[in-house]
Amino acid sequence: MIWEKIGKVFNPLEHALPNKCVSYAQAPQAFEFEDHYRIYFSAREKDTSTTYISHVCYAEITKDFRSVKTLSSEPVLKRGETGTYDEHGVFPLHVFHHNSRILGYISGWYRRQSVPADSAIGLAESFDGGQTFSRLGPGPIIGPNLHEPFLIADPFVLCANNTFHMWYVFGKKWITGNQTPERLYTIGHATSPDGVTWARDGRQTLSNVFEEEEEECQAFPTVCYINGMYHMYFCFRHATDFRTNPDRSYRLGYAYSEDLMTWIRNDALGGLDVSENGWDSDMICYPNFFQSQDGLFLLYNGNQFGREGFGAARLISC
Repeated sequence: MIWEKIGKVFNPLEHALPNKCVSYAQAPQAFEFEDHYRIYFSAREKDTSTTYISHVCYAEITKDFRSVKTLSSEPVLKRGETGTYDEHGVFPLHVFHHNSRILGYISGWYRRQSVPADSAIGLAESFDGGQTFSRLGPGPIIGPNLHEPFLIADPFVLCANNTFHMWYVFGKKWITGNQTPERLYTIGHATSPDGVTWARDGRQTLSNVFEEEEEECQAFPTVCYINGMYHMYFCFRHATDFRTNPDRSYRLGYAYSEDLMTWIRNDALGGLDVSENGWDSDMICYPNFFQSQDGLFLLYNGNQFGREGFGAARLISC
């Protein structure tokens, strides 16, 4: 896979974000129109001096990724009610266009006392062309179960041969011993006849590349079909010391599959890594791989998990 980086597309620090959001444009997700892309992202509103609430906003960007046309005036989804799985925010919202419906798969999160947060996956739908979304119900469609006990998040949905496929993240363990517990998670897979009721595989989708299995966290799967093959990008990092150590922070991983079930991982073929300097020189994370009328593109966040916004790259050859 050979990529050309377009550069940073959107910097939240240069715009007045809605709902008192002060920073971040995380987990960019593209939705195509005739002359522009609407890119959904999660921004952060300060709740206290040390905590935030995540809101989904969007920026409409020209097809050459060079200009921001408009910015949503309000979050596209209301905050979850007290005690619900998305009470403290949505990160990310995966927008999925199926037939005449615009669905939004929610990664909702909520605070806990013994660990920083937990999460589950919900579903919303838009009835105004994707400007706003309404939940199908207050609860999640995929949450913790017997073997996936916490941190259910990062949904990406694709429909093939009348079957919905979802790749998502589930937690394996909380690593204790430090001042704040660190999470360990990996990518799983589920199928559905209708996009609402899901049957999980109950296994880890991808192999690990780190020598110690409990060192690798995998997140944000995104899949695209090209030339008879399915291609997945995702991000991975070390489980600890990843926030300020660039050598242990997020990088993009790559895998391919013929049947959506068996994936062969080979990160070296992915072709997209950190830059030598600049906004994406320390980390590269939260990819969104998509095909448009103008080609194949990948949106992603850079340093500090998207504090300074998101960028894009164009696929040159595969």
